[in-house]
Amino acid sequence: MSNTDRDNMDTTPKDEPLSPEGMAAEWATMSDMVDDVDEQESGTDRLMSQDEIDTMLGFSSGDEKDGRNGIQAIVDSGSVAYERLPMLEIIFERMVRLLSTSLRNFFTDNVEVTLESIRSVRFGDYINSISLPAMLSVFKAEEWDNFGLVTIESALTYSVLDTMFGGKRGQPAPRIDGRPFTSIEIRLLKRVIALILSDAEAAFKPLSPVTFTVDRVESNPRFVSISRPANAAIRVELKFDMEGRGGSLHILLPYATIEPIRELLLESFMGEKLGRDPIWENHLATEVWQTDVDVTCVLHETRMPLKRVMKLEIGDTLMFDARPDSVVSLRCGDFIVSEGRIGRVDDKIAVQVVSPLRRSKTTIAAFDSATSHLGSPN
Repeated sequence: MSNTDRDNMDTTPKDEPLSPEGMAAEWATMSDMVDDVDEQESGTDRLMSQDEIDTMLGFSSGDEKDGRNGIQAIVDSGSVAYERLPMLEIIFERMVRLLSTSLRNFFTDNVEVTLESIRSVRFGDYINSISLPAMLSVFKAEEWDNFGLVTIESALTYSVLDTMFGGKRGQPAPRIDGRPFTSIEIRLLKRVIALILSDAEAAFKPLSPVTFTVDRVESNPRFVSISRPANAAIRVELKFDMEGRGGSLHILLPYATIEPIRELLLESFMGEKLGRDPIWENHLATEVWQTDVDVTCVLHETRMPLKRVMKLEIGDTLMFDARPDSVVSLRCGDFIVSEGRIGRVDDKIAVQVVSPLRRSKTTIAAFDSATSHLGSPN
């Protein structure tokens, strides 16, 4: 509305009746004013500021402490809350130490391996998040009768190939997009994957021996179907650094795969079984060697119905199928130590040992396998 129109409206007497032409002109002027206000207040054609965009996406400075707004909440929704497995972290820390040494010997170059994270994810969400190109290796855990997945990201893939073919140090490996991996590249990467699985076997061995074998190698995540999309899995991320080159490697273990050793993984870590102290070893072995134990001589054992046992009275006689020269067993607790025959020495009952005792060394190693050997003669 122009200033002239406003002046004309102000100068019009309020008590003077308007002509039809004047009323039409006033209504047209008021309509133009309403349209101008609507255009100013309408948000359809207005551009959003950067602060408003950041606030909507959850990146505003005022929400930095929350960290779960907007896109961040959507990303975090792919994670799965699951029970903590203390031993799993110890196993992969041991694997990182073994892998660092193995890769240095394999590449004859300095390779640093670090454990970035261990988290629970949904299998389908993880498969959809894989950036292509990538090398996907499906492996089988023979003793657990299930499968796992090793994913080598593109940055690490080209860094490994560049290192194996003698690329310059300190320069990022060239990335070649738009073509699949060649058969030579796949065979070379299979050697690296086999080395990684071998160190994984060594890391799991103190807890539960297992054999990992490569089942197949894929380059398309859609062909990797080792679990249902909604099932939970453990994703372990390892970071490789080869003097300016490197990338990430993921090991995915569905919870169904590690279910056979779940109880072992729930145990608390009690210390590494590495580097024994010979002084304490000899001291403990000597003290155990001098320990007094109770040995029981079992003359005979038989089975009878509970009904007959409940009817036993004073004076009843139990007939044993044993003769005076029958062999009796010498037991320490529930374990058979040796066998012998009953006799008499002076006025005391004695037992003559007829089978050799178990000969054990005075070392901690002897006690590690005591359960399996106790009761069987050498």
